[in-house]
Amino acid sequence: MRIDETPNHSTYLLIHGGGSTGRFWDRLLPYLAQPALAIDLPGRNGRSADLATLTVEQEVHSVLDDVAAAHLVGPIVIVAHSSGGLVVPGVAAALGDQVDRIVLNAALVPAEGERGIDCMKARHREGLMLAVERARNGAEMPTLPGAPSDPEPLRNAYGGDPLDDDTLAYVADPVRNVRDTVNHYFQPVRWSQVPPVPVTYVLNERDRPLSPDTQELMAMRVASTLNVIRLNTGHLPAVTDPASFVRAMGAMSDRGLSR
Repeated sequence: MRIDETPNHSTYLLIHGGGSTGRFWDRLLPYLAQPALAIDLPGRNGRSADLATLTVEQEVHSVLDDVAAAHLVGPIVIVAHSSGGLVVPGVAAALGDQVDRIVLNAALVPAEGERGIDCMKARHREGLMLAVERARNGAEMPTLPGAPSDPEPLRNAYGGDPLDDDTLAYVADPVRNVRDTVNHYFQPVRWSQVPPVPVTYVLNERDRPLSPDTQELMAMRVASTLNVIRLNTGHLPAVTDPASFVRAMGAMSDRGLSR
């Protein structure tokens, strides 16, 4: 079905975070009341990209190409997880009045004109900057590593409750856990270009990769119309508790309510 065959409904444009793919959202999709387009950013699922040089701008153009190919004409609800937040300003600016609202989940929101790396924990930021500096001097450009040979370290990596065996297999599956660029963390991002639409920031209170304090700070950078919803989860509520996450989005279907 083409998305534009349901013109009276909003469509959810789902933008995954770092080291993942559109398959990140598989557990969430059955709960949604409206159609959804779960995109793959460049370099994922066979989409050609040079991970060493991939930029936020290229990612934005890729998302817009997918929106056009799906004949998605609005209203659109943009939903972004983690580093997927970096592409939201460019996508929202290009789509303009097609955007109905935006939902961010532990999403990176740098200060105006700053970069994704500026949102990271100090030790992660310093380590990544050192690796990139080495690459400029002839070393290989670093990337996020992709699916691990031993998934066990992921069990407690995201904060919240330890992942059960099924969820651990889900997040470690190579259809979702892929090599990814770090270069996009080094481009400036400007939320001032985003149209004045309602924004919900879903804050994960037990998040390990992005502390609640950091999320709080990033949420306050977005807009005066911001609504902050706090979930008692780790970094992956769309995976570990999709029903609660969809309720936070305001998008629960009748099927989801019955679960």
